[in-house]
Amino acid sequence: MSIVVSIIILTVFAMSLDVRAGKTTMEPCLESMKTASLPDLPYAYDALEPAISEEIMRLHHLKHHQTYVTNYNKALGNLRSALADGDHSSVVKLQSQIKFNGGGHVNHAIFWKNLAPVHEGGGKPPHDPLASAIDAHFGSLEELMQKMNTEGAAVQGSGWVWLGLDKELKRLVVETTANQDPLVTKGSHLVPLIGIDVWEHAYYPQYKVLINWCGLCIVQKCKREYLKNIWTVINWKYASDIFDKRGRDLNEC
Repeated sequence: MSIVVSIIILTVFAMSLDVRAGKTTMEPCLESMKTASLPDLPYAYDALEPAISEEIMRLHHLKHHQTYVTNYNKALGNLRSALADGDHSSVVKLQSQIKFNGGGHVNHAIFWKNLAPVHEGGGKPPHDPLASAIDAHFGSLEELMQKMNTEGAAVQGSGWVWLGLDKELKRLVVETTANQDPLVTKGSHLVPLIGIDVWEHAYYPQYKVLINWCGLCIVQKCKREYLKNIWTVINWKYASDIFDKRGRDLNEC
């Protein structure tokens, strides 16, 4: 998607050194980039219950996603200033902030579209040709879901698990990314179809249990339970539409 390219690639790399003048200049594409904004959810905050609670959705959207947008816009403004001033050290330092916060915005913008209330098709299996590609590359939809659950649960710390279309290999792949790295950071040939957030803020405090051990209450964060339940609200229609659009020229898909 274009927003991935603009935020992750153009922002970080769209700069040049005017050696003769001894200063840094911005490429026109960076100068004209617009700030990000928090997208509206395409459903009510409580529409994904019981898989994802209203409390989680409000916290996730209004606090966490908004923070990525705010910090990305701030870093982008600082980058423009640093480039105008020829401050090469600040330009380098700002790239990690732009990647993290821009990635957080990109990933969540996809994530909200990857979800849908049950009464609007959430959890309904994908249609062909995506359905046939899943069977060909993973054996069945159930086996794909199990693979994504296993790899998502194995992510150390914070990150994402993805179903992607590999345009070079002409097949579907499951990948994980750390922190807020978008799938595109693993290669521009990878197209995200389904991305599942496995940061704690995506499922805690809803998915937790209290364990009484030797008189002590221990809170266990149940990532596996969250991953099992989220499939009931996955928007396979969105994934199918992206696959149709991006995979139509891939003969083997």
